[in-house]
Amino acid sequence: MSIDTILNQINSFIWGPPLLILLSGVGIYLTLALKGIQLSQLGRAFVYMFKPEKGKGQSGDISAFAALATALAATIGTGNIVGVATAIHSGGPGALLWMWLIALFGMATKYAEGLLAIKYRTKDKAGFVAGGPMYYIELGMGKKWRWLAKAFAFFGVLVALLGIGTFPQVNGITHALESTFDVPILFSAIILTLIVTAIILGGVKRISKIATIVVPFMAIAYVVASLCVIILNADKVPQAIVTIVHAAFNPQAALGGAFGFTVMQAIQLGVARGIFSNESGLGSAPIAAAAAQTKEPVRQGLISMTGTFLDTIIVCTMTGLVIVISGAWAGDIKGAALTTTAFTQGLDSSFGAIIVTVGLVFFAFTTILGWCYYGERCFVYLTRGRTQYIKLYRILFIALIAAAPFLQLDTIWTIADIVNGLMAFPNLIALIALRKVIIGETKDFFHRLKKDKTL
Repeated sequence: MSIDTILNQINSFIWGPPLLILLSGVGIYLTLALKGIQLSQLGRAFVYMFKPEKGKGQSGDISAFAALATALAATIGTGNIVGVATAIHSGGPGALLWMWLIALFGMATKYAEGLLAIKYRTKDKAGFVAGGPMYYIELGMGKKWRWLAKAFAFFGVLVALLGIGTFPQVNGITHALESTFDVPILFSAIILTLIVTAIILGGVKRISKIATIVVPFMAIAYVVASLCVIILNADKVPQAIVTIVHAAFNPQAALGGAFGFTVMQAIQLGVARGIFSNESGLGSAPIAAAAAQTKEPVRQGLISMTGTFLDTIIVCTMTGLVIVISGAWAGDIKGAALTTTAFTQGLDSSFGAIIVTVGLVFFAFTTILGWCYYGERCFVYLTRGRTQYIKLYRILFIALIAAAPFLQLDTIWTIADIVNGLMAFPNLIALIALRKVIIGETKDFFHRLKKDKTL
């Protein structure tokens, strides 16, 4: 039995019905318990994103917008380009609908994560804000649950080193540069390693500074390019949407039974790639949210949930529509090459390859930075704040960045999915255990908001 076969079996078990039910169940429960807060308060969330909080008592290392940008830097990555393409290629166009649904419910999950991150944050021995699932598990659920907090932090380090943080991103960057601009993989790997090294040594403030500049620029530029393809092929959009919806529930009928897709494949790949992209329920974003300069947990929770909306409902949708409109998904091409082909056909120009490559490079690069920070905070928790060990983590992270371009694509995605799933379990258990805190904080904030509109 090959290593790929073993990894695929492990992946299928982890991302089987239990985790899918847990992810969607937590999102649905929070949506109902919070009365659809992701829809009713989305406008307010975007206002808070750019409106500084008034009053005293704020603490944190970076602004609320910088915290969101850091979280988005980690979430908007290869999942938006390669992940969407992989889901549609392997699960059919219907996978995109399941990505939308998991994102919709995931917004409530991300809100809860951001709220708890502020509610239970603390400071480490170096004086930096420390927060995230490992802290709201230990401080919110009690010290008897510290083992669960350690499990989350351990899996978080693995995701940073073996999952989202290194292999898929670096592999995507180096191979895209090679295929589009004929840049040798070894050369781009060396340059990327040197740049990442220079930035991560500056800590969260340097990472957030880069993120606040690069993330808005790259996201807007990619969406504009995608809209150009969609507008140029506007006549194909209605049929593409029909295909997506029909294929989500009856792929054999919708696609003529020629491609062998099943509903379970569409659901599994749509949910897995959706979570890989927006990270709702994974517990990563609250690590960045905890560093925000705010005193209101609900306010940061609202800001945090916009990350899922922007990542999946906006950016992933752009990629998915372009791929479905082009029809390229029905061929043998996969990964970044599929997205490149779709853009090239949609624009009827080789400029499409440049758009995808540049977008992929920026998306993946910022994800590397964001996940380096996440993994570092998890590592600090595991070592109980002994910051002298951070250098060890950073050296290992940099070494894996250098090695990532030379690994096989399918194996990389399988490993990433496995560690992602393992990381989600402790966080989802904590969200369930602390549901009354989430609901209580939400009711209290909006009760106060009626009396004081400046909150």
